[in-house]
Amino acid sequence: LRAIPVSIENIINESVESLKSWADTKSIELKKEIEPGLPQANADADRITQVLHNLIGNAIKFTPNNGVIHVAAKSVDGPKAIQVSVRDNGIGIGKDALPKVFDKFYQVGERVPTDITGTGIGLSIAKEIVELHSGKIWVESEEGQGTSFIFTIPL
Repeated sequence: LRAIPVSIENIINESVESLKSWADTKSIELKKEIEPGLPQANADADRITQVLHNLIGNAIKFTPNNGVIHVAAKSVDGPKAIQVSVRDNGIGIGKDALPKVFDKFYQVGERVPTDITGTGIGLSIAKEIVELHSGKIWVESEEGQGTSFIFTIPL
C-alpha cells in the first residue's frame, strides 16, 4: 500500500461519477450521503477506489432497473475511523450465502442475463485491501430487501 492522507469524499465522488453511466443504463439512481467535514484518512487512494468500484459495481449488477444505491461515509468511533457503506435495494443475499460472500470464486444469486459477469474474486480482494488498511468489512442483507456492504478505515 502507498498510504497517504486522502479524502474519502473525493474517492467516493470520483467512483460514483465513473460508474454513473452504467447505472444510468438501468435507470438506477446513485445517491451520496457524505458527512460534512469528514477528516482525511491515511489510505492508498487507488486501492480504496478499487474497493468502491467493486462494491458499487456489484450493487449495480444486483439491483433491478429503477433501483436506488446509497453510498455513504461518516466518521465513527469517536472519530477514530471512517465508515463507508454501499446499500442497494436489489435482490439481497440469503442467510446461507452471507458467510461465503468474501470467499474467492464464490458468486451469489442470478443477475440479469445481459449484465456484466464476474469471476467471484472481487469481494475477496476488497476484503484483503480493507484489512491491509487495518480496517474491517462486512455485509448485511435480507433476501428480497437489498444488501449493504460496510467497511471502516482507521484515521
